Amino acid sequence: MEVGTLFKKREHKSRFTEISIDSIAANPHQPRKYFSSDSIAELCDSIKRHGLIQPITVRKGTYSKYELIAGERRMRACVQAGMRTIPAIIIDVDNCESAALALIENLQRENLNFFEEAEGYSNLISDFNITQEELAARIGKTQATIANKIRILKLSPAVKKIIKNNGLTERHARALLRLPDEQMQLKALRHITERHLNVTQTDNYIELLLSPVKEPITKKPIRFFKDIRIFSNTIKQAIDIMNQSGVNAYSEKNENDEYIEYKVRIPKYI
Repeated sequence: MEVGTLFKKREHKSRFTEISIDSIAANPHQPRKYFSSDSIAELCDSIKRHGLIQPITVRKGTYSKYELIAGERRMRACVQAGMRTIPAIIIDVDNCESAALALIENLQRENLNFFEEAEGYSNLISDFNITQEELAARIGKTQATIANKIRILKLSPAVKKIIKNNGLTERHARALLRLPDEQMQLKALRHITERHLNVTQTDNYIELLLSPVKEPITKKPIRFFKDIRIFSNTIKQAIDIMNQSGVNAYSEKNENDEYIEYKVRIPKYI
């Protein structure tokens, strides 16, 4: 797919109408996996009092009459309110556009958790064979942002579950990616959650985990007497120099099993 074609069909005409809720199928590319029952109940009460202010968006379906693109939370609230029909905007888009619009709608209206957001990006790229650059250009983000979001999907299901259950942030998740394996990540998570570490504290802790263990430096004893012959020769050379200079000096060497003894005699007056 060429860059710029992802939303090409959005220029086509759309129309507003009231359609039967039973005729609408869910969007198979809906990025949101969890819908808050409390949030839907609040919206249901608002719809009962004021009606649905913002219509949902659908397209013509293949097996059903319509397929939902954006507004699943609104549609669920309408179902809960006992409505049989719902205001809808019908637009002409392909599968890729439908998936992208569902993701954008969720990002703009109600924040996805960062794992759902990353899965939405990853699914768009793999399902519709588009590049990170193409996706970034279409949804108004940088390619680096898309890449960083998708990287957190490398974390194992166990690690993801702990992160979500403890309300940790995306930056916590990215920090854990620096650790080489799941075992170290789980160990770090126990420490992070037990001590309620913020992102900066988490970064510092992980830096500590990654630091190589420094072995204590053991001082080796200095070996003064590598070869006793060096010192013997030094004494002999000193005596030779004095004799050459006219000083009648001499040395006497005595050796036993325990030591070598030198006696040097130098005249006080020359």
